[in-house]
Amino acid sequence: MTAKRTPPPGALDASSAVNPVRFALSRSSHTLPEAFASRLRGVCGTVLHDDAARVEAGRDWWPLSAVWASQGRQPCLPQLVAVPSSIQEVSAVSALCNRERVPLTVFAGASGVCGASLPLRSGVSLDVTALHGISDVDAKSRTVQVGAGTFGQDLENELRSSHDLTVGHWPQSMALSTVGGWVACRGAGQFSTRYGKIEDMVTALEVVLADGTVVDTGGAYPKSATGPDLTQVFLGSEGTLGVITSVRLRAHKVPAATTRFAYGFKDFDSGLEACRRVLQRGATPAVLRLYDRTESERNFAFAGVCVLLVADEADPVMLEATQRVVDEECGEASQLGPDPVEQWFKHRNEIPDIAGLVAAGLVVDTVEVAGSWGALPAMYSEALSALRGVEGTVAASAHQSHAYSDGACLYFTFAGRPADTGRYSDAGQTAGMSPSWTPDSAAEAFYKEAFDAVTLAALRNGGTVSHHHGIGLNRAGYMKQHLGAGLDVLRALKGALDPNGILNPGKLGLLP
Repeated sequence: MTAKRTPPPGALDASSAVNPVRFALSRSSHTLPEAFASRLRGVCGTVLHDDAARVEAGRDWWPLSAVWASQGRQPCLPQLVAVPSSIQEVSAVSALCNRERVPLTVFAGASGVCGASLPLRSGVSLDVTALHGISDVDAKSRTVQVGAGTFGQDLENELRSSHDLTVGHWPQSMALSTVGGWVACRGAGQFSTRYGKIEDMVTALEVVLADGTVVDTGGAYPKSATGPDLTQVFLGSEGTLGVITSVRLRAHKVPAATTRFAYGFKDFDSGLEACRRVLQRGATPAVLRLYDRTESERNFAFAGVCVLLVADEADPVMLEATQRVVDEECGEASQLGPDPVEQWFKHRNEIPDIAGLVAAGLVVDTVEVAGSWGALPAMYSEALSALRGVEGTVAASAHQSHAYSDGACLYFTFAGRPADTGRYSDAGQTAGMSPSWTPDSAAEAFYKEAFDAVTLAALRNGGTVSHHHGIGLNRAGYMKQHLGAGLDVLRALKGALDPNGILNPGKLGLLP
């Protein structure tokens, strides 16, 4: 059975939801010409305009959505929702919107947590979930062609049951997210240390440009020297440069053996150092997750230690070698056995009850950043210190969840119970940044200050503002500081591929 989109947290009555002006660019929301809907129906078999469809297309899993929903507020609303069933319909819809200067925002699972799929300037939302299913499997080369609207769990289920293959991409949002969403936001799965992030798995893309042109980025070959890699141009572009309609992915034989074990380190820095040594010796266990003391006690009931989870799946010979390297490099730590890992596997894809936490007066989220091994200890301590200094914070913690030979991702969690002190009027102006959204409540002010605390600590230490959740609206204000002149290059690319600026306006820190 094909998976369906899962509604974001917080019930919202479509008939009474309001659309407040929340974002700077939404003041210039596009009003569709009267006859446009008829022309759109002429090129796309399914076009929706009912309130329920519009509300669904105007929300995602950004935790602030739960705050707004609790107030009966809707961040954005498209005027129409187009649901194409073929690449030809996607091309025709895009060409029509381009000719008539109508904003076009693509979405699928709407599982993003940064507002990337919100139709900021209204117009048309393009639901690509009908572009689903595996269209080709090359068993010998182990590659698979799959529609961008295919949900992750559906892809894995079919690959495993029919082909004894796996892609190895296991995000926490596996049941909520789609292949196209993984690619658009440069996602990472829980087994990324062995299989890589999504950009390491993609060999080619089919993309529809703003004017309707269909582009195949190539990649039916293992490597190439035919100029810049066009596939990488669209990876992470969040629908601003083109609409991803089909993806070719590397696959792997379902592993023959698995192993699971855990260690306890005296402090977080010692655990990070052990992870570095493991990776730099060439071992790549599928899971290498290090929790600080706060999260170790909260998640596994181990007090006074930092728990390192190690799990792997591979050929038995490779598995044995990896386990030996890990054992040697974790010699200073206590051995905790497999139980913590088994516990993590049991609960790893559970989604927190964000709506319930909001109802209890809490504001919560996670912030994932990344940096070099040399920078991670300072990044960790500075970010936690800054988080705990934000008024209203009741919890702040972190773990390391994706590791590479040169560095790793730090995944921070925060929770706060903010009091309305009126301080939110200037929130988000840290370091001269111009936020794409302006806090207008104590809850939003706390949220923005908490995000600033982690992100600015990452930037001060040469890190990245996002490891795998993408940019969307939430992080757009950091892009100039992070990319510098590189943002002008990105804007020039946007201008060349989408000169009328119809594709997902305002995202990635791009101008409207």
